[in-house]
Amino acid sequence: MSVRLNETQTIVDKMVNFFVEHEDLRTKSWFLSNAPGPLFMILGAYLYFCLYAGPRYMRDRKPFELKNTLLIYNAVQVLLSWVLFYEGYKGGWGGHYNFKCQPVTYATDPISMRMARAVWLYYIAKITELLDTVFFVLRKKDRQISFLHLYHHTLMPVCAFIGVKYFAGGHGTLLGFINSFIHIIMYAYYLLSAMGPKVQKYLWWKKYITILQIVQFLIIFVHTLQIQFQPNCNFPKSIAALLTFNAGLFTYMFSAFYVHNYKKEAKQAAQAKLAAQAKLAVKQE
Repeated sequence: MSVRLNETQTIVDKMVNFFVEHEDLRTKSWFLSNAPGPLFMILGAYLYFCLYAGPRYMRDRKPFELKNTLLIYNAVQVLLSWVLFYEGYKGGWGGHYNFKCQPVTYATDPISMRMARAVWLYYIAKITELLDTVFFVLRKKDRQISFLHLYHHTLMPVCAFIGVKYFAGGHGTLLGFINSFIHIIMYAYYLLSAMGPKVQKYLWWKKYITILQIVQFLIIFVHTLQIQFQPNCNFPKSIAALLTFNAGLFTYMFSAFYVHNYKKEAKQAAQAKLAAQAKLAVKQE
């Protein structure tokens, strides 16, 4: 029993030492970056509102329209996503970073600090995106509040916090770089959709946003997996493994969402078309 206890203590000590050694002192004093407590409080309030308090409040009320709110919110998210994509390009992925292996330097030169600030801003962006679900609740869009939606919106701020707290730069930032590009397109879609039915009828490309998200996670899966086969790469293999697992899980979940929603809709549309053709044929006879 004592041997097992000592082994457990050794593992815990190694984990603690790992995170102490990799703590990014550059970002420690930045807003919401020092400790996970405030973030967990925000996420707890978010889940409480979206799963319990919000639906209960809206039970006997009509849905809020929130048209102007959504126009402003989505416009801000498009702008924020563009800034993040640009900063990620200038801070590393535009030529300074190596796609095969990019360690975190923790340096304070202008380019390294530029990427560190981009990682922090990405973290803040993930927190603001929790409003997506809040607006769904207030508009009674219950169908949009799926397990995938809640899981994705809850986990991403946690991952972003780990990034800004310990790895504000390096190999793992490719996810934020690609994700920001996709969010430019996604929030542009939501912005146009918020303009009303006259614009919505021209928005045929929603399912392709999901395809882009799947492709994004496949890229990250391969990008982080190959770290395990590079013995001389100084990016932590344990963190790369977590990123690989997370990318694989999201690939599966978004693929299942795509099949369930868009393939099912296509099948129903085809069946409706065949039924209409059969009905027309009967009338002509």
